[in-house]
Amino acid sequence: METLELKTISVGEIVASDFRTASVFKSHHIDFCCGGKKSLEESCLEQGIDKGAVERDLEDVLSTANLSGQDFKSWSPDFLCDYIMNTHHKYVLKTLPDLLLYTSKIAAVHGENHTELVEVSQLFAKINEELLQHLKNEEEVLFPAIKKVLATNDAESKAIIRSEISRMLDEHDFAGGAMDYINKLTDQYKLPEDSCGTYQVAFKLLEQFEDDLHMHVHLENNILYPAALLLNNE
Repeated sequence: METLELKTISVGEIVASDFRTASVFKSHHIDFCCGGKKSLEESCLEQGIDKGAVERDLEDVLSTANLSGQDFKSWSPDFLCDYIMNTHHKYVLKTLPDLLLYTSKIAAVHGENHTELVEVSQLFAKINEELLQHLKNEEEVLFPAIKKVLATNDAESKAIIRSEISRMLDEHDFAGGAMDYINKLTDQYKLPEDSCGTYQVAFKLLEQFEDDLHMHVHLENNILYPAALLLNNE
């Protein structure tokens, strides 16, 4: 990908073209999932960082051979639906109960000295509630509609895709924004000197959960949803 292309496409499109660039955006704290529609220039201005430095890092990544074999953008929408369910939905459903327990526990034990933990616990409880319903709607409504349109070009399913994606994008904004705020509250999951084992596990899991959510939302916002909406024109 040449520099000119980096200047003319969105951050989300850059990552959709080559997911290795996600590591660059993460290192510069640039949101490529919920904020993926912004240009590189807009994202850099928002974060107050040097666009030239980001471009150089991107070009370093893109100049090496891509051996990952994961070209998500080339996958069919139905296959991508299955991949998201089997990879990211399973991870979320497995991890939510542990994080609910750990964030609640450290808030109870350490909340007096680290008041931000109380807010983290309350916010994660909301994330849990929202995501459980979100995943259910995707698996029972949106993803089946996408598969039905691919199979039969069903008009009713096309209408479902349009309405569901509009709502799903708002829900992604909430979950992504909430995890960003938890990241800031915890100073990027920085552990205090008095952190116990549960504290350490909770912060490690929160960081992993945020990374998975970024990938999850990126695959949907920047690849699956645009592909599904294109089905309405066929």
